Amino acid sequence: MKHLKSLKIIVLSLIILISFSSCSKDDMARDEQNAAITVSLKSDTEQLNTVFLEINDVQIKVKEDGNLPNAWISLNAINTGTHNISNLTNASELLLVEHFEMNPTFIHEIRLVLGDNNSIKINDTSTSLSIAENASVSNLVKMEFDGNHIYQVVINLDIDGSVSFNEDENTMILNPKLYTEIRKF
Repeated sequence: MKHLKSLKIIVLSLIILISFSSCSKDDMARDEQNAAITVSLKSDTEQLNTVFLEINDVQIKVKEDGNLPNAWISLNAINTGTHNISNLTNASELLLVEHFEMNPTFIHEIRLVLGDNNSIKINDTSTSLSIAENASVSNLVKMEFDGNHIYQVVINLDIDGSVSFNEDENTMILNPKLYTEIRKF
């Protein structure tokens, strides 16, 4: 009888130990060597107060020649659509990418992929905002993203420096001035 009670305690202890030490399939599949990246967008403005941008994606360039196949990798942006980026000042940020896991790699650039639904509101009138012909909606990063680290990237858009009026074409033009801050954890 004592042996049966001891055996029960041992079996129960093993079940509890196995329950607490087991891992899910997701945990087993996760590669501990991956890097994780989170991307947010914020803006600076003192003059303009209502600028809407259509954000379709966030991408990183992992090959020096951006024209090569697979040079740009999508980070699967989660908050796509048209946003009033003028509201993203001070402590406000728009989370675009949350904890995207990738193999360690050297990143040359990061870019916002913008759509055509961009506008600015001036005197309660919405005006289309065209992206400048040679505009680059990207920023150089030139940094190695190591495995086992989390990278928090904040893209800051200088709205006042990015929006201008083209007198020749009588249109508002967006030529994005981006600044990127990267924190490694």
